Amino acid sequence: MDRIRIRGGNELKGTIAISGAKNAALPLMIASLLTDDTLTLENVPHLADVELLTRILGNHGVDMSVVGKRLHHDPALGRTIHFNARNIVDTTAPYELVSKMRASFWVIGPLLARMHQCKVSLPGGCAIGTRPVDLFIDGLRALGATIDIDAGYAVAEAKGGLVGNRFVFPKISVGATHVLMMAATLAKGETVLENAAREPEIVDLADCLIAMGAKITGAGTSRIVIQGVPALSGARHRVLPDRIETGTYAMAVAMTGGDVVLTGTRADLLPTAMATLTGAGAAISEVENGLRIYRNGGGISAVDVTTDPFPGFPTDLQAQFMALMTKANGTAAITETIFENRFMHVQELARLGAKIQLSGQVARVEGVSRLKGAPVMATDLRASVSLVIAGLAAEGETTVNRVYHLDRGFERLEEKLSGCGAEIERISG
Repeated sequence: MDRIRIRGGNELKGTIAISGAKNAALPLMIASLLTDDTLTLENVPHLADVELLTRILGNHGVDMSVVGKRLHHDPALGRTIHFNARNIVDTTAPYELVSKMRASFWVIGPLLARMHQCKVSLPGGCAIGTRPVDLFIDGLRALGATIDIDAGYAVAEAKGGLVGNRFVFPKISVGATHVLMMAATLAKGETVLENAAREPEIVDLADCLIAMGAKITGAGTSRIVIQGVPALSGARHRVLPDRIETGTYAMAVAMTGGDVVLTGTRADLLPTAMATLTGAGAAISEVENGLRIYRNGGGISAVDVTTDPFPGFPTDLQAQFMALMTKANGTAAITETIFENRFMHVQELARLGAKIQLSGQVARVEGVSRLKGAPVMATDLRASVSLVIAGLAAEGETTVNRVYHLDRGFERLEEKLSGCGAEIERISG
């Protein structure tokens, strides 16, 4: 099993190209199921989750061709992938595929909208009442679908097609907003989604669907209105920059010092995180085609944060920010409001010398003057990269084990960091 070895202490200096957003690419790929024409996506990142979703879509009969595999192709440009779902040969999404990635459950919306029936495995480890898969099912039922849970599968049918309706999300859910927005594009009549997610990835999907012929207004607000159309066409769309990758590398620079330009990204994709980083001691300025990040000349200051849906502080940056706060001057309170049990990285950071106390959904991080390298284990995608950030600033050698989590969401991480002076390498086997 691969692991990453880091020798800390080096400042980061140079340029890092920000990849296309995983959290945008996945729903965009799934949207290809809505049309029998070709959907072309540019700037698709090279990630394990993307590769898994291509297998899942292939199982449904989606034909794909990839531009960007040839010799001398610049990986910083991402890939262009053509998706054609003219012939959907199977409306079942089996457990052995869906269990590996929660987002693959999202095929339920487009399959119901276009094929009027499907059988989709519930995501692995999902209790329907405790994690918001129930929001997907309740929303699709509001659009006229009949959905039964049988032997771990959602068996869904919409005889005659879905019908527009008003649905109020009892809690904000990015995934459920994606699914219901896609499903409503082919529903008869008008659908109104209230308390919808406002994330940039929602807007990106809406822009793509509009290019395909959908009638959508309000994306990026809490009220999205969709007028159903009989069919969607193909389109060409560029995946927006990955705001989580942007924030992650910005925090790595704040942690280590140095001066890095992040190209192909924008500050408006994560306003609260950028403001929080500035408060912690990072200097951030817009430059041509990107952002410049460097330390403002002082140390790292402790800043309290609470995760919230967009435009609040992203839960997907909570672990990375906690790593930054381990070397802050003072004590920072980090409150997690989106997901339960998202502090699994705390014990691993403690192995590097971090001082963190947990009380329910609040972690109090007392900054220390030095971290010391040690073997640590990644527990999930965002936790794994928090250990990398801490390792970059720790004295001596840090080894991060189980890095397959990293490959799900960070493209060429070692290459990007080593290109800016980090002493980091992947060890295979």
